[in-house]
Amino acid sequence: MRLDKFLSQQLGMSRTRVARQLRAKHVTIDGAPARNGAIKLTPDQKVVFDGDLLQQQARSRYFMLNKPQGYICSTEDPNHTTVLHLLDEPTAHKLHTAGRLDIDTTGLVLITDDGQWSHRITAPKHKCEKTYLVTLAQPNAEDTAQHFAEGVQLHNEKSLTKPAQLIVIEPQLVRLTLSEGRYHQVKRMFAAVGNHVTGLHRERIGEIILDDDLAPGEYRPLTEQEIASIK
Repeated sequence: MRLDKFLSQQLGMSRTRVARQLRAKHVTIDGAPARNGAIKLTPDQKVVFDGDLLQQQARSRYFMLNKPQGYICSTEDPNHTTVLHLLDEPTAHKLHTAGRLDIDTTGLVLITDDGQWSHRITAPKHKCEKTYLVTLAQPNAEDTAQHFAEGVQLHNEKSLTKPAQLIVIEPQLVRLTLSEGRYHQVKRMFAAVGNHVTGLHRERIGEIILDDDLAPGEYRPLTEQEIASIK
């Protein structure tokens, strides 16, 4: 990992502020002043900031959380409580969500400090599927599944949505699987066909399914198999 990224994560600073700390000689590596943020750290190097030894994380961390309503998926926010406050983990501020849910949306959130792993979930080119349980204001129209399979035009979007699979459970309860993650996409898709989402719950990301044993607000580490399923 680059020194500037490591310091940013460890100290909760922006890269710009980290650069200033490096120029001011507040950082040493193995006792020698370090001023170049592009240095690649090795696991055995000792990084010290203002006399404090900074521990390099030996292993990345991966969790699944059953997100309740009222929490946001940002790492910090002055007006709302973030999902990281639900984690009883050391240095939880170094973690981030691999894809976000709206404040009123519940269900599966994946949390990690492995940026490459989370990128494989969120980057459009990987087409990582997400499945949602959707509650509707009006009964689902018979032609909605066909519209979604062909792609629908969202307001202020130039291209149609990618093909999505819709399964009707009850007239006003459906399961929707997407392979992309546009802004408020599920809500906007149903708005495009004249319906309104009143409840949204994410059940699956890729091959990782929300654990039925997790109550809202609870979390657990991912298994090795779950971690490896994100490719």
